[in-house]
Amino acid sequence: MAACPHTTSVRLNVPHSTAQIYKDECTVCFDSPDNEGGLDVCLSCFNGGCTDPDRYHAIQHYNKEGHPLVLNIKRIKIQKDVRDGEEPPQKITKIAIQAENDADNYEYFTEVKCYECGGVEVDKTVGQIPKVVYAIMTSLSASRQSEIKAWEEEIISCDHIRNIQQESEKVVSAENAHCANCELGENLWLCLVCGNLGCGRQQFGGTGGNGHGLAHFDATGHGVACKLGTITPEGTADIYCYHCNEERSDDQLGAHLARFGIKVETQQKSIKSLTELSLEQNQNFNFNMFTEDGKSFEPLFGPGYTGFKNLGNSCYMASVLQSVFDLPAFISRYFPVDATHLQTCRQDPGKCLQCQLAKVADGLLSGRYSTPTISDSGEVQGQDGIAPGMFKALVGRGHPEFSTMRQQDSFEFFQHLIKIISQSERTTGRDPTKTFEFSNEQRLQCNECKKVRYSRDSTTALSIPVPATKKATSSGEEDEYESVTFEQCLDAYVAAETLPYNCPNCQKSTTATKTNRFASFPEVLVINMRRFAYQNWVPRKLAVPIIFSGDKIDLEKYRGHGQQADEELLPEDAPEADAKAVAGPTFDEAALEQLQMMGFPLVRCHTALLATGNQGSEVAMDWLIQHMEDPDIDDPIVTRAPSGGAPEANPEQISQLADMGFTNKQAKKALKETGGNMERAVEWLFSHMDTPMDDDENATPATAAGGQTQAIVGDVSKKGNYHLASFISHKGPSVHCGHYVSHIKKGNQWVLFNDNKVVDDPKAPIDNAYIYIFKRED
Repeated sequence: MAACPHTTSVRLNVPHSTAQIYKDECTVCFDSPDNEGGLDVCLSCFNGGCTDPDRYHAIQHYNKEGHPLVLNIKRIKIQKDVRDGEEPPQKITKIAIQAENDADNYEYFTEVKCYECGGVEVDKTVGQIPKVVYAIMTSLSASRQSEIKAWEEEIISCDHIRNIQQESEKVVSAENAHCANCELGENLWLCLVCGNLGCGRQQFGGTGGNGHGLAHFDATGHGVACKLGTITPEGTADIYCYHCNEERSDDQLGAHLARFGIKVETQQKSIKSLTELSLEQNQNFNFNMFTEDGKSFEPLFGPGYTGFKNLGNSCYMASVLQSVFDLPAFISRYFPVDATHLQTCRQDPGKCLQCQLAKVADGLLSGRYSTPTISDSGEVQGQDGIAPGMFKALVGRGHPEFSTMRQQDSFEFFQHLIKIISQSERTTGRDPTKTFEFSNEQRLQCNECKKVRYSRDSTTALSIPVPATKKATSSGEEDEYESVTFEQCLDAYVAAETLPYNCPNCQKSTTATKTNRFASFPEVLVINMRRFAYQNWVPRKLAVPIIFSGDKIDLEKYRGHGQQADEELLPEDAPEADAKAVAGPTFDEAALEQLQMMGFPLVRCHTALLATGNQGSEVAMDWLIQHMEDPDIDDPIVTRAPSGGAPEANPEQISQLADMGFTNKQAKKALKETGGNMERAVEWLFSHMDTPMDDDENATPATAAGGQTQAIVGDVSKKGNYHLASFISHKGPSVHCGHYVSHIKKGNQWVLFNDNKVVDDPKAPIDNAYIYIFKRED
């Protein structure tokens, strides 16, 4: 062991409990302490660097930062056998990642080295070194800190329960009980205010329901309910607060139920709780659900065949990354790793998006981590895959959903990923997200005067409806639907739509017909199939088979051609006096009265009628059922400004969008384009990151001849001919549970990427995809 002056001359600080310590893997590749040379953790800044002779990121870190002392960590997995008399691992009882004690699973070997002295081992008992080493070895790593988040949040009470005002006593008999509004005798919820029995929403575990419990809340405002059959003698049960839209607990449940003649001490739990149903559903997801015989498929290995470890509800991210890093624009941008950037990057590599994107690309494409694991019997068991914890923590930082361990929508994550990459690459001139960009053409024609207006906007993906028709023979737990062709889905997207319209030429309120077309075609076309819809007040997936005739598509018939010779353009603005006369929205009074009689609040009735173009109470009611969970469902109606210009942006909505990281100018523009709808405004912002924002919030876009916006994204000379390159599928009944996988075309075969399982899949379920990714035929 060499004498080293730097052990006493270099100032070292003991890391605090929340310090980011990268001791699980290298910050710029996926090498770990399990590799032959171990991992070097910098004793000055706690960066993790690999010791592989070909890369040696630890030495690169020293050359850049000048930090000489490192702690080298190696570990070996302890082989454990379950012997007679030993207890098996504890059964999982909640959906959560439990903190593990690595000391029970690995044997660790450590030494301190000094790169200034040639990388020799030095005395680790000198000065501050023992305290720093101890803190590193006993602290949670950076990846573990971001990983250990419970999926099952603590269920607590709320003020609506604590301050509940119960009505007069009444006896509720559980014998032969049924919903007050239908004949259902299961999934019954007792209103703890008045004692009404209402059936619940249909549950993903198969429990039926028509949502009459929720309808009772909408009609009366009684927001606290208890699920019959879940009451225990200990005074616990499923309690739901409709005001909070959350599962809750009730510390005074015994007293509240006694009001209705129910004694908790005599009750016995007879049905599964919501948590048990959720846990059971998630435990049932397995590899075989995507293959008829998963065991018959041999695992694949090598460059481009690397899987991801599931971090706990991270499949939505893994499926998107697999498909994205199959695209030439992303491969050429991030692989091989840009050595110049690594040498000049002044950020913590774990917090630099370019470093982490390059790390993911290297992990997936190099093939170093796509190696078979061998069992004790010599059987090939697949691969471990790479753990994208560092990347997930970075891209989710500050986001209300992607920073959590909850299941997310893969298409929403794709939009979020494209947004942050585009922002990061804005000044480099090497933005790979340009491969997705194209322009849409909107044509608006007044149905009175027949004059038209054309506009274009840029976007990075399409989200199109899936026509759903239930089979007449549909039976059982899950609905069955008639198949549709992919062309029928596109036809539904471009189909003419009739909208309420204040015509600046007719100077009165009328209707207009709106159509969408492609103004240009992208290199890579991403199409999201809208497979989720509300049924019985619950978001459900539409398992509609989508038929392809081959894996190539021709979109030329959906191309827009701008103003035609026989078309006359609409004027830009209505005269001020007439604009004032039509500034406020009008409503179908008969439909409004019917909706109010059903128990819907007035603001929701107004919103639904406006959103559906006053097409009657039935259409409006269907819209309300599908949008009950919208966060802005109770926001006041946004009216047009007196000048007849853009809708006045709600300051509170602007503030909410600003809290998400958007500028006030972006927020105002998005709210203007979406009529003040918050959910649509967020979607618009994610898909229009490169759309210039007007300096004047009420300004209209500059237009070229033909009434079309001047800016156009994409090459209009390219044909709309594509082949299917990959697709992402969702398995599960609703947005709240399920599993995402990706299929990628490699040569002539479809390869399934299911977390860390990578196999050839000759029966790829193309007809059930949630997202299709097409490459243009150039």
